[in-house]
Amino acid sequence: MSMDVRHINAFLEATQAVFSSMVKLPVTFEKPELGTRKEPYDVSGVIGLSGDVVGSVIVGFTKMSAVQIASSFAGSRLEVGTADFADAIGELANMIAGGAKAKFEGQAVSIGCPSVIIAPSHQISSPSSATSICIHCNTAAGRFTIDVAIQSSMKARASLAATAAIGTESAVPA
Repeated sequence: MSMDVRHINAFLEATQAVFSSMVKLPVTFEKPELGTRKEPYDVSGVIGLSGDVVGSVIVGFTKMSAVQIASSFAGSRLEVGTADFADAIGELANMIAGGAKAKFEGQAVSIGCPSVIIAPSHQISSPSSATSICIHCNTAAGRFTIDVAIQSSMKARASLAATAAIGTESAVPA
């Protein structure tokens, strides 16, 4: 199943808002690509989505870009391996996912607590059934990637189909 372009736009808009207001860095986006990032991450913030939209979002960084972006977000130098560093990465992922979720109009969606993975050259795989979009992002503090692997849930698709079927029924009295 293909991903709704409105969902991708929601992540772009949320990332722009978070980086503008909280990180104080402008962010530019490369053209989104189908499939997950091929290069490994050193630091990742992962958030799950459930409800009418299910899947996960990964905000992945190199070690250098993660330190610089997290430090800009915190307003002071943060080092890998500290609780504050992991909290900053998790909160950035949470704010991006939460901002995007708020734009999923008419859909009941919940986001989970962020998980932060700090390990050199790690990869995170999505289920093979999930469509994944990779968005490379550039800032003065470094590059990062947002991997979005989400889809409408079966329950949401069934509800949409039922609504469409009701709308096509004849209103002519018997």
